Amino acid sequence: MRDTSELITVGERFADRLRAAPQSRLQRGAAAEGLALARELSVRAQRLEDPVGEPAIMPDEGVFVVADQLMVAVRDLAEALRVTSVFSDEVDAAIALVEESTARAGL
Repeated sequence: MRDTSELITVGERFADRLRAAPQSRLQRGAAAEGLALARELSVRAQRLEDPVGEPAIMPDEGVFVVADQLMVAVRDLAEALRVTSVFSDEVDAAIALVEESTARAGL
């Protein structure tokens, strides 16, 4: 079994920060950053699972839901990476995306 625990850990850390952030901070861009990341990770997971299919874009369900959407996307990507032949570079790239988004969100 391939280890995707670091990806899940950094995703959980960002999601926890989103959950703890005040509404004003979420509305000033932190939630948008989280949603953009969730969408990107979701698309990556879908492309690993079905390279020729058109990926569905995660909907905007509001600032209070984005942390949960992020964790769904992180776990979906972690599982897709765990069972695919593409692994090390993709995991590292996903971790870097999460860390960069966390920094841009100011959380």
